[in-house]
Amino acid sequence: MNAKKIITYVVVAFVIFYLFTQPTAAAAAVKGLFDGVSTGAERLSSFFTTLVSG
Repeated sequence: MNAKKIITYVVVAFVIFYLFTQPTAAAAAVKGLFDGVSTGAERLSSFFTTLVSG
């Protein structure tokens, strides 16, 4: 097996382990990730709106 495949398996196993042992913390982490993506998209949208209208 190559190293990339092994690392992928280890990461997936860790994520599954984390979800089962710390579900509340995992949910908070995912919520934080989505909030960050949403905030970034809003700011990017605002930037392009200002750029086009200005």
